[in-house]
Amino acid sequence: MKQLNNKHFVLGLTGGIACYKAAELCRSLIKQGATVQVVMTDAASQFITPVTMQALSDRPVFSSQWDPRQTNNMAHINLSRDADAILIAPASADFVAKLLHGRADDLLSLMCLARPIDKVPLIIAPAMNKEMWANPATQRNTAQLKLDGVHVLGVGVGDQACGEVGDGRMLEPFEIVEELESFFTKKVLKGKHVLITAGPTYEAIDPVRGITNLSSGKMGFAIAKACQRAGAFVRLISGPVALNSPRGVERINVTSAQQMYQAVLERVSQADIFVATAAVADWRASSSGEQKIKKMNTSGPPQIDLVENPDILKTVAQLPKAKSGELYCVGFAAESEELQTLAVAKRKSKGVPLLVANLGPATFGRDENALLLVDETGVRELAWASKDELAVELVGEISRRIGSS
Repeated sequence: MKQLNNKHFVLGLTGGIACYKAAELCRSLIKQGATVQVVMTDAASQFITPVTMQALSDRPVFSSQWDPRQTNNMAHINLSRDADAILIAPASADFVAKLLHGRADDLLSLMCLARPIDKVPLIIAPAMNKEMWANPATQRNTAQLKLDGVHVLGVGVGDQACGEVGDGRMLEPFEIVEELESFFTKKVLKGKHVLITAGPTYEAIDPVRGITNLSSGKMGFAIAKACQRAGAFVRLISGPVALNSPRGVERINVTSAQQMYQAVLERVSQADIFVATAAVADWRASSSGEQKIKKMNTSGPPQIDLVENPDILKTVAQLPKAKSGELYCVGFAAESEELQTLAVAKRKSKGVPLLVANLGPATFGRDENALLLVDETGVRELAWASKDELAVELVGEISRRIGSS
């Protein structure tokens, strides 16, 4: 993921205990290949020292509009002109109000007012007590800032330094980095509604046993994240996996293939794109025992009758919306051998315009993958890379194919 590589941020710190998170945020941005210029208010320096932020950013920290280090004494002009964005994290309630009214009585607020609005976006990460955040004045202020073109990040929920619990915490540094990556991602799927299935399904044999597979869901979750960052509204229908939901993605949890089938059919009419990454079990037990099947020493293994599960991808591909081209379907196939031959055959049998194949045993549970894209024109390989990177490439492929159609 290279959205932040070579980006230059002015990181503004205002007064609040969340300043301690700014240290990790600064370090995280630099690890992503960005450069960071820190500007602090006097209140911020009560919570974290300029020395700390200078050590982490490897740049002098500015806090005064009268700083003589600028030859023209115009730090409020000079510091913002090369920035790709000004990020205020934490943004206190007082500073939010100051931004709204265009006040400029310190270097940071003066710089925000003097920035070229059309070239340097302003992004703020609010941080305050839950009552301050819920106060109608703060809500009015943030709503108006959004209308003014300021990108206001959400707030976290949880324990606060004052001992209270609720909304108002500054997002964690990794969450802010994710928001920034999303902000700088081209919105090639803006306005599109994407429905994605991911993970395995679990078909119960009895209360403690079942039929499943080794899918971790990582590829599907990466695609959901990439689609959301590309501007789409994303619904993710997931089988049982140990993964956190991507930010901004609506998640529906299911267990069995029949539950996934039902969840897809209930929502696919609203979708423009359907991506079936889930490794759905082909069969299920014809009946599931109410009690655990006991191992009997005097008899052989139990006989389990299997019935075929519904084919979710094939069913969706046969819907009138898909046949007319209003719904673009992307299928996934995990094979253990003869990848290209089987993938070409599977695309035809499923009736989808694009099928993505990989060697499952080589990638299950891993953070990397290699993909084969199969369509009516032939086969193209996406080389071994992280699943996040491959997801971005795939989203680009989908957007181009939709555009060409």
